[in-house]
Amino acid sequence: MSSGVKYMMHIGICVADLARSIRFYRDGLGFSEGPELTVEGEPTATMLDLPSDMRLDAIYLDREGFRIELLSYPKPGVIGEAKARPMNRLGLTHFALRVDDLDAAIERVEAHGGALVEGSRIRNDAFESDLCYVTDPDGVRLELVQVVADPTRPGR
Repeated sequence: MSSGVKYMMHIGICVADLARSIRFYRDGLGFSEGPELTVEGEPTATMLDLPSDMRLDAIYLDREGFRIELLSYPKPGVIGEAKARPMNRLGLTHFALRVDDLDAAIERVEAHGGALVEGSRIRNDAFESDLCYVTDPDGVRLELVQVVADPTRPGR
């Protein structure tokens, strides 16, 4: 039985500074820039539950078949705090990236405006892995995983 879903398109991330976030994901994490778009007013305002004079600037970034959409709202602006949300808060908590060298990955994240989440770096001997959480400049939590063999992706 078909679910009607053809494929995963993207995950959207609301950002305070589009240029800063592009640099973070492109230069810090190796994503490639894709298409950009600007949308103003209706009918998008209704769909997004924003005022009718809204403006959205967005860009898609790709990495090995994974696509994120960075969303910037010059009108009406963004709301919320730029800090990692609690892992037990309902909704999307994080996304994970496999890295070759955890120390080097943390350094790149920090050099591009992100931060290591205090106390999150661990060694998991059962999986022969080192991992931690970092945040992007707007507090979106990313899991960085250095592991010998990834059971979720055979052969990698």
